[in-house]
This record gives sequence, C-alpha cells and structure tokens, in this order.
Amino acid sequence: MKYFPIYLDAKHINAMIIGGGEVAARKIELLLKSTTNISIMSETLNSSVERLVNLHQLNWLKHNYQPGHLSNSNIVIAATDSVEVNSAVATESTQLKLLTNVVDQPELCTYITPAIIDRSPIIISMSSSGSAPILLRMLREQIEKTLPNGYGKLADFSFKFRDHVKARVKSLRERRTFWERTLRGSIGQAILDGRTTSAEQQLIASLQTQTPPPSGEIVFIHTKEGNPDNLTLSAHRAMQFADALFYDGEVNVDLIEYVRRDAEKFPQAINSSILINYQHAIELAEQGQKVIYFLAGYRALPHNKALKISHVATKEIISGD
Repeated sequence: MKYFPIYLDAKHINAMIIGGGEVAARKIELLLKSTTNISIMSETLNSSVERLVNLHQLNWLKHNYQPGHLSNSNIVIAATDSVEVNSAVATESTQLKLLTNVVDQPELCTYITPAIIDRSPIIISMSSSGSAPILLRMLREQIEKTLPNGYGKLADFSFKFRDHVKARVKSLRERRTFWERTLRGSIGQAILDGRTTSAEQQLIASLQTQTPPPSGEIVFIHTKEGNPDNLTLSAHRAMQFADALFYDGEVNVDLIEYVRRDAEKFPQAINSSILINYQHAIELAEQGQKVIYFLAGYRALPHNKALKISHVATKEIISGD
C-alpha cells in the first residue's frame, strides 16, 4: 500500500488551515464533522469561511501565511491558490513532522483525505491513492446506494448492549455468532425500521435463552484460477467468519485479503495437490473453530479416514474462476 489507512481520535486534533477561500471552506466543513479545534490563517475570508468561523467560533489569524505559527498544530492544510505559498507551508510543516496536506499537490502531502461514507459511528473511507479519482467516485456511489442509512443505529444499538452480551455470552466466537444472528435477523431489521423498543425487548429476551456453543467446521474452498473477483457469495460469507486459514504456495495470496483479519493463518509448506493437512484442521474444528482451507484449482477431495471418524462438519465451495 502506498498510503497507510488510519483513523485519528478527533479529541486530539488541532488543525491549521492556510487560506480563506472555497477550498479552505470545504476542508473546514469536513473537519467540523469531528472537531472545532481549528485555526484559519488568512488575511481575508470568503463568505463561506467567515460564516463557519463565526458559527463555530473558530480561531482566525488575520494575516496571510507567516512562518512560526504551526508548532501548536498537529494537522496542517495548505489551501491557498499560490503554489509558492503552499510549498512554503509544506516545507515548514514537514520539518516540524506534522501531518501535512497540500490541496492538489500530492507530492507535498504527508497524508491525503479519503472519500468518506458517513453512517456515524460507522465510517467507511476509500482511496485510489490518488491514481483514479473518477473510479473512486463511482465506487463510492455504488456503496452509498447499497448501505442503509440506519446502519449507524445498528452500531449504536450494539454498543449499548455490548457489555450485557459480553457478561452473558462468554466465548468470543459465541459472541460473534450471537451478534451475527441478532443483526442479520428480526432484531436488526427492527432497528433499521425505527422500532428500537421492540428490538431492545427482543434482545433482552434472547439473552435469557441459553446460547448453544458454536460447532466447529472445515470449509474447503476450491479457488480454481484464484481470481478474487469471482469469489461466490457463499465463499465470501465463510471467509468473513473464519477462525483459522490454511493455504499453500499454489493459492493466489490476494485471496487472503478477503479473509477475516483476525483469523489465524497457517501457510503450508507442502501443496495441497500433494498432501492436505487434514489432521491439524480437524484438531482446530474439534475445538469449535471455523476453518477455511484454500485449495488451488479444482480436484476431488481425497478420502480421509480421520476426517470421517471425527464427525466434524465439512463443506466444499467451488469458487474463483
């Protein structure tokens, strides 16, 4: 990755905006979603920036850029129409090791602002690393259309009952199963429909019922040519709830990016076309883990006596042409 994605805690932001025009106004409006700890350095302000300064009581340094005013900031945005001024701001800011953004001059930036989809507290950010802004806009439009506006309410609901569920459902994997069933089912739909009281009553009732521990499973995914774009929905779903992943050198490593990030990875020195490590996968599944086993290409699974007598649930998915 050319850029490392990261989220900053808004309560620690101290931003300095150099410039008082429309570009500065857009940057200020974005920052105001998180903080009012913003200073503007510009001799003049256009009406948009002036309105924001007055409305939110922002700090205004009533002069154009002068060195020596950045040391108390940790984010600096150069938003003037002067290449020379923006370059001077970037030089001072980077020397002070501050997060620096220069509008339309990515070579002077130490960070860039991603495209954002706000379903607070759910925040989705995307970037093309500056290479394809039109493609990024198209992708954002697609996600906006498919993401319900009420997803933030689901997050707030989950946070409200997080400690209650944690006290009642001890195992991490059991909690994942519980929340998946809750948010995908009638309770989650009630939240999206605005029936919060009903959802809360249903959740409290479900916590009174003994939650069965999740059973282990091995999912063999035949990746065929290994094209991630051709993964089936069933493969995606299985991969997102994996506890462990087995793969070998014949498997396209790009597929690993689609597996739940916390899943434990077990790269195999021997390719599955020669030997499948059934025994280790069985041991993990018998402990209640969901195991994903990537198999390059497609060939019938060889019979394995240990797998048969273990009674571990198995599934095969053919995906990835």
